[in-house]
Order: sequence, then structure tokens, then C-alpha cells
Amino acid sequence: MECCRIYLILIYSAILPASGVLFGRKLGENIPKTSKYNYDTYYFEQKVDHFNFANDDVFKQRYLVSTEHWGGYGMPILFYCGNEGDITWFSENTGFMWDIAPEFNAMIVFAEHRYYGKSMPYGDQSYKNQTLLGYLTAEQALADFSILIRHMKATMKDAGGSPVVAFGGSYGGMLAAWLRMKYPNIVVGAMAASAPIWQFTNVTVCSLPYQIVTKDFDSASKNCSKVVKRSWDVINTLAKSDEGRSKLTKLLRLCSKVEDQEDVSGVKSWISATWFNLAMVDYPYPANFLEPLPAWPVKEVCKNMNDTEASSDAILMQVANALNVYYNFTGNQKCFNTSNQAVSSLGDLGWSYQACTEMVMPMCSDGKNDMFEPSPWNIQTYAEGCQKFWGVTPRPEWIPVHYWAKDLRAASNIIFSNGMLDPWSGGGVLNITSDDITTILIPDGAHHLDLRTPNVKDPISVREARVLEKVTIMKWIKSAENSKL
Repeated sequence: MECCRIYLILIYSAILPASGVLFGRKLGENIPKTSKYNYDTYYFEQKVDHFNFANDDVFKQRYLVSTEHWGGYGMPILFYCGNEGDITWFSENTGFMWDIAPEFNAMIVFAEHRYYGKSMPYGDQSYKNQTLLGYLTAEQALADFSILIRHMKATMKDAGGSPVVAFGGSYGGMLAAWLRMKYPNIVVGAMAASAPIWQFTNVTVCSLPYQIVTKDFDSASKNCSKVVKRSWDVINTLAKSDEGRSKLTKLLRLCSKVEDQEDVSGVKSWISATWFNLAMVDYPYPANFLEPLPAWPVKEVCKNMNDTEASSDAILMQVANALNVYYNFTGNQKCFNTSNQAVSSLGDLGWSYQACTEMVMPMCSDGKNDMFEPSPWNIQTYAEGCQKFWGVTPRPEWIPVHYWAKDLRAASNIIFSNGMLDPWSGGGVLNITSDDITTILIPDGAHHLDLRTPNVKDPISVREARVLEKVTIMKWIKSAENSKL
């Protein structure tokens, strides 16, 4: 599997998963053993293929339901569109929904995305080949959500008249927005937090995410990004000899020796992804979203990278100290295992397949307007990596066609919220001329901070965002109620 790991690193150096999970953690590592919330777990029989009558295969889709605060007939259902991972993990990290449920007298539902968690269409064979895996698409997932909602409203006592509001963060936020756009008869509105629905070919400039990361590091310390930028030349110089690669291994505290240029490329991709993830999870309080991290982790990391005039060895020691904040905040790690950041679970594999088919989200850097090595977007190279690993050719134009690109004139009742510290905000809907779409910018917010459990250390900007979100959602619900009169 070593060759495949390298191919995937090459692919993911151009695109990170929408929730950043590939390089941050193995999906499944942080799944809660016991939940802090009360819910029941159910399974619903779904068609494997909603769009072809030749396949009658079915599977069990997992979903979580809490009626603890539901007021019964006519009271709303808050429906979370599952991301690329185990649904119980997302239920634990979406405290905003749990927080507002009592105010809205709402039922809460978390629906798992097909091919993730326990919702495997073909069990442990689901990833075996193209024939079985080919039904892993956003379109099929949206159909799952829509049919599940119809089933619940038809079979649950007093649920028939309940308006449904879709929620989601990151890829889940994209799905929530698309669910409202494609099935407005199913959900009355959607809250899409940190949803980069415009991070696609010929829709958004591919360099924006890395520029945002660089800006975050610059804001934390005037020299931080300069040390990062200088580190690439240091790494490349050491990589030219076996002695240099041994020193590189030692200075960066890597568990495995850097043997060749492929390993060097993998290490640089791993480091780049770490800086990206840090910007994503730059929360104002200690959190455990990707890794256990301190409050404002970018600032903590940049405290270790401030001497631009240091020797080459000292530059890498600064980088290693910074990496230690991300990967060893608990102090339990003796070295850094970069292989842990490669494809390591079905969650990772699922997103890698999606990224190689329809979810092609171009990203690039130029080394001038950002702190990263120059890395132009090359769809041919990207497609070759996808062919080598999955045997598929990406379709980069499909998502903009299917989900309207920037022409959202026909869309309504969607909140697009974006934290401006989040690199994915570069592909988010930040401004739009529409009375039916609400855009909320959170200057001090990272990746879907507004969906997380409210915290006393939350900045004012996210508190204000949540107030506006609640007011807007209530407006949708009232409008749905009035339409029945």
C-alpha cells in the first residue's frame, strides 16, 4: 500500500477534504464512547440507486433522533445532513442545534451519509470495487436525506405537519444548501456553515484558501509565515543527500527516516496540511475537533516560529516545535508519524473517492502571495493520480453545472455563514444580491465555529451570528406555518 499512499498524498496536496479530516485525524479516533446528548439510534432502508430502476439493492441508513424537546404537532424538525464520517461524531460537534432545540420546541435528527460510519450499502465489501462504490455521490446522499425525511413525517406521530430545517457544516453545509436548492418541497430552509460550494473549477480562484492561511499566520506573528516560507528551501536543500535526509528526519522529530524524494514530498505535504488545518480549527478555546489543541492554536504555533535569521537547522527546529503544538499538545508523542495522515480509514477513503469523481475542488499556491511552495493547479496530474489509485477520471465541471455555480437566483431560505479565519471561506458564499439568501461573515471565526456549542470565550462576532441565525430560522418556520392557513 506504500505506492498508493504516495499517490494519495500527491492528490491531497492539491485538495484537502472539506472538513479537513484527512490530515488532521483518522476518522473514528475521536468517536465518542458515550454521548453528552440524549438520542435514539434508528436504521432506515434506502435504495442503493435512486436514479436507476435496474438496481433494486437496498441498505440500512443510520440516523439519530432526539425528541427530548420536541413540542409535537407543528413543531419543527432540525435535520443535520451527515458529512464524510461517523454521524455520532458530528452530533457531538454540532452543539448549536442542541442548544436551540428547547427554544424551538424542536426534534433533532442527525442522518448519516451513505458509505460512512455504519451506513454501508454493501457492508464490508462497499469499497471493494467501482461497481459497488459508484453510488457514493452527493446526489444519492441528498436523495437519501429527502426520502428519510418523508418517511419520518409519514410514520412518526404528529410529525406530518412539522417544518424541516436542514443544517450542516463544511461538506455537510454544502449538502444542506443543495438539499434546499434541489428539494425545496422537503426542507423549508437550510443553514450552511463554512460551506465552500464555490470552491470548484472556473467558479473561484484556486489560490484563495492558502492566502487565507497565510493571512492568519501573519496576524498571529509578523515573522511566522516568513519562517514557514524559508523552511521549504531548508527542506529541499537537506533532501539532496542521504546525510541531509537523516538530519531532516532528526530535526523534524519524524518516526520514520526520510529515505527518498517521494518521502520528502510526503513530508512537505504533511506539513502544509498541518498549517491548513490549524487555520481551520483556530478556535478561541481548547478543542478536540481534529487534534487536542489549545485556545487560538495558530498563535500558540507561531510563538515557536519567530526567528527568520536563524540557522537552517534552527529553522527546522522552530517548525518541529510548532508541529508539536498540533500533534503533541497532550505530551504523549515521542515522534511524529506522518503515515498517520495518509489514507487510514473508510472515512478517508470515501472522501478520496468523492474528490476523484465529482468533488474536484481546485487549490493552488504561488509562493509569493502565500507562505507555501509554488503549486499550480494541474487537473491532468490530479486526474492521473485518481486513475492510478481509483481507476476513475474526475469530472470537474459537473458540480458547477448541477448545483448552479454562482447563479443562485432561484435559491431561497439559505444561510451561508463563514468564519473569516477559515481557509474554506475562500470558496464560500460571502456576498450575494438576494433577499432570500442570508450571508453572515464572522471575522473572528474559524471552521463552522457558529455550529459548535456556545462557549463563554466565543468572540462577539459569533454570538451575534447565532442570534441572526436563530431569527432567520424562526422566520422560515413561521412562514411555513402561515402557508398552511
